[in-house]
Amino acid sequence: MKTASISKAKNQLSALIDLVRQGETVIITDRDQPVAQLAPLAAEQMGEESLLAELERSGLVRRARVQAPRGLLKKLPPMPDRQVDVLGALLADRDEGR
Repeated sequence: MKTASISKAKNQLSALIDLVRQGETVIITDRDQPVAQLAPLAAEQMGEESLLAELERSGLVRRARVQAPRGLLKKLPPMPDRQVDVLGALLADRDEGR
């Protein structure tokens, strides 16, 4: 946990916010007495857009560059052919060195 005086917090707020984004908690002091706390929000407290932005910054997700067609999720994808031997196809690919 990091501590910062009020004047340091005013002068270096962006740097302190970056620490909070990394999961650090910062205690703000006034004459060496704790008066405030900067802490990361829990995921359920973040809005959907800010949570998505945080996941994107951390490299866990990547947003699509184009918008999906409107009816994309309205119908189920076609069922696979039950006659296909998936394991056999996988083993054949391994044998061929793919």
